Amino acid sequence: MVNQTFYFYIVTFSKNVEEQYLSFAMIFLLYVMSIVWNLTIFLVIILDEHLQSPMFFFLCNLSFVDILYTSVTLPKLLDVLLTGDDRISFVACLSQLCFFISSACTEIFLLTVMSYDRYVAICHPLHYVLLMSRSKCFRLVASCWILASSASILVTISASTLDFCGSKNINHMFCDMKILTILSCGSKRMFEFLTYVETFLLGVCPFILILMSYSKIILNILKIHSAGQRMKTFSTCISHLVVLLIFYGTLFCMYMRPASENSEKLDLMFSVLYLAVTPTLNPLIYSLRNKDIKDAIRKKIFSKHFV
Repeated sequence: MVNQTFYFYIVTFSKNVEEQYLSFAMIFLLYVMSIVWNLTIFLVIILDEHLQSPMFFFLCNLSFVDILYTSVTLPKLLDVLLTGDDRISFVACLSQLCFFISSACTEIFLLTVMSYDRYVAICHPLHYVLLMSRSKCFRLVASCWILASSASILVTISASTLDFCGSKNINHMFCDMKILTILSCGSKRMFEFLTYVETFLLGVCPFILILMSYSKIILNILKIHSAGQRMKTFSTCISHLVVLLIFYGTLFCMYMRPASENSEKLDLMFSVLYLAVTPTLNPLIYSLRNKDIKDAIRKKIFSKHFV
């Protein structure tokens, strides 16, 4: 890795004190909500012996990834807004980039695996136990982490070779590969090529698989004779798809959208959506609407305080 010891400066937000405190309050609230909800679900699934099915195993991992996902980026941003110290060293910037890509890619792979799990459960219920055995679930989750970490390390090593001889101002919420590409003043074709390839392989391809799974799920739901059961299952799938579309839509708009005059403002808006809003919505949509998890939360938490 190239020995670079300079600092970048996160200058996304206004220097107006009132606006900084307002931004701090909003982001801090979303961060705390995300951490509390995801940590609650993570602990409840681990501690409750009745929540040991593949679906809850994947939800447990998703909650852990969301905690990591937000904690990699938002605490530093909150520190910048609260203290006004907007510096971040080159090494810290690369570390943030590495952990962010790793957690984001892991989340993408987990969402893909979860869509497959729902497809098997709804379309092939008689073969569910065989197709989604405990050992297979462990292998799927381990593959998600290994593939995501490998992709992250590859991008980080490539980013470490970039030259930065101009502005060091990061007009963004964190050290992102798109921002580093903009700030780099040397040859960056290889890094740009790697960015687009990984975006396609790790973003577009999983998204296509998810859409295929949910399209088959919806077709199968339409065959259910009971109107009540059909509407209940359909509403759950639609809510999952809404979260997925928000997450993927913002990522695609962020990394595959051509540059424009309003790029920085749009990137900031998209960043807030996939860094803070989506990890906050995930536990609400995937877990807190689930009767088994709600019963487990009441049993593990509230019963101890009120009984």
